[in-house]
Amino acid sequence: MLLTSTAIRNLKPKPKQYMKPDGQGLWLFVMPNGKKYWRFNYRFSGKRNIISFGVYPEVSLAQAREKREETRKLIANGTDPSKARKDEKAKRDGANTFEAVAREWIENNKGAWAERHTESLTKRLERNVFPSLGKRPVSEIDAQELLRVLREIEGRGVIETAHRCKQVCGQVFRYAVATGRASHDPSTSLRGALKPVKSVNFAAITEPDQIAGLLLAIDGYQGSIVVVSALRLAPLVFVRPGELRHAEWSEINLDGAMWTIPGGKMKGNRDHMVPLSRQAVEILRGLHSYTGSGRYVFPSIRTSARAISENTVNAALRKLGYSTEEMTGHGFRSMASTRLNEQGYEGDHIEMQLAHVERSKVRGAYNRAKYLPQRIRMMQDWADYLDTLKAGGGKLIPLRKSGEA
Repeated sequence: MLLTSTAIRNLKPKPKQYMKPDGQGLWLFVMPNGKKYWRFNYRFSGKRNIISFGVYPEVSLAQAREKREETRKLIANGTDPSKARKDEKAKRDGANTFEAVAREWIENNKGAWAERHTESLTKRLERNVFPSLGKRPVSEIDAQELLRVLREIEGRGVIETAHRCKQVCGQVFRYAVATGRASHDPSTSLRGALKPVKSVNFAAITEPDQIAGLLLAIDGYQGSIVVVSALRLAPLVFVRPGELRHAEWSEINLDGAMWTIPGGKMKGNRDHMVPLSRQAVEILRGLHSYTGSGRYVFPSIRTSARAISENTVNAALRKLGYSTEEMTGHGFRSMASTRLNEQGYEGDHIEMQLAHVERSKVRGAYNRAKYLPQRIRMMQDWADYLDTLKAGGGKLIPLRKSGEA
């Protein structure tokens, strides 16, 4: 006899559980405590199985019957309902792991970030966080578990990386909270838990005699033409190391002596124009016959599909005998900034060429060509000055501005 809603309401508990059938495998279990559970009994591949349809009255008689029909259709189509449920749960859980949430957050935000920032952030998570937390449900990670992972990073001696990972994890957790997959951000409880980061400036050579020695050493460097060219170009353009190594031929106009870096590669996410001196154009023309058919100006020796690694220029400087406390790839920026400022060039022109752009909206819209004529002259003056230093052995020679006698 089929069940009715009235009959179900009138079912009373007994000392032992009992069940009432509704036909075609659907049963209502009545427990000693008065609770009533829907169960579906079925056979698949010769084996008997039972799955739950929920609790009455949260799941009504009509809803239980609807679930029964949906399940019977799965069986008729050759699908085990129990396995289908497990697969669906695994799919849901997979979308809620820390790694899945983190990659979704990155995908949602990468349009507003510089390309190299997205790449760096992703690699930082892949190397330091995903191996330990990637498969964990984001809602189950607590402050102690996160701290253990950060302590492991800290234990490798990379204190700054540990702090950056904590910051990024916090952003991922807050995104998980916003999208309903976590209730809180455990990183907020870790304030002061990590060792403080010691502030370290990028090592740079700024004295004329030392600059001359470095340039002469670079000219004598024994290595691939790609690395030699990167070393020789670095002081002439003084862009950030990541911007230099990711340079693409499509961005460079040799006839117009201009390199335009797309905003996606820049720290400020805005296009940047780098005037090329005669010396810089000469270096690039010489390199073009070797790498000009590919995408990158400075391709990796292993594959032209990637640029040289972030350590290539620094490794070459080490090979030349310069320690990390003496000179770095980033130091070419400080070198140019120091000398140009001391020679009296306009600070705004230097800062614009360094891509240190005022972000305040009060200063007006960003213009990549601002001070361009002055910057073109300044970049040629700088290249000529470096040549003069090399020729004079580093003697203190004034940086002669264009148009001066």
